Amino acid sequence: MTVESIVQERYAEGANERQESLCCPVQYRPEMLELLPAEIIEKDYGCGDPSRYARRGDTVVDLGSGGGKICYIAAQIVGAEGQVIGIDMTDDMLALAERYREPMAEKLGYSVVEFRKGFIQDVGEIVAPDSADLVISNCVLNLVAEQDRERLISGVFSALKPGGRVAISDIVSDAVVPAHLKQDPDLWSGCISGAFEKQAFLEAFRTAGFEQVAYDSFEEQPWQSVEAINFHSATAVAVKPGGSGCC
Repeated sequence: MTVESIVQERYAEGANERQESLCCPVQYRPEMLELLPAEIIEKDYGCGDPSRYARRGDTVVDLGSGGGKICYIAAQIVGAEGQVIGIDMTDDMLALAERYREPMAEKLGYSVVEFRKGFIQDVGEIVAPDSADLVISNCVLNLVAEQDRERLISGVFSALKPGGRVAISDIVSDAVVPAHLKQDPDLWSGCISGAFEKQAFLEAFRTAGFEQVAYDSFEEQPWQSVEAINFHSATAVAVKPGGSGCC
């Protein structure tokens, strides 16, 4: 099986029944959850809240948008003049997100959210160049096959406007994950064995051309530990050169 098929199968199950093993404790702003359907909150899997980096009027791209929770939170922030684009490869997750798109638009009083099917490593083809103010992701980059990661981050760079920002919440490790763990499908789809080593994660964005690359948050207490390797929840931020953007 490919990495994509392993992940699709695991998250299709998660769209239909809550998967506790995929959950990492996250403190979301309560007022942002009030409008959200209980089903979307229940079937959300993440390790951070990158939506808090959105600003009024932003065009936001959410990589691996799942059931749409972060998209619908971001929609409240960007307002009627903004736009939120969610990208996901799993039909069941997209169906869950789409089911509430019109009801959420009615609650908000405006419709700014759309979902596009595709692999997030193809973001450079799915989203027009220089069109996004902010690209976010919540515990998804570690699910992408290693050979596709350079294309993914380059695609993020392409999609952003000059001065555009990145806020990526993900699981990172304090040591390089060995090959035998990477071959474990349960650990990979569970956001463990595909984790970036914490410094390599930042370096991947620097290599793609980003500036101001840093961890804005890093949970010192490991989410999990496997074979003496600690896996931490963290949020990395970065800026595409050429504008006045700042994280």
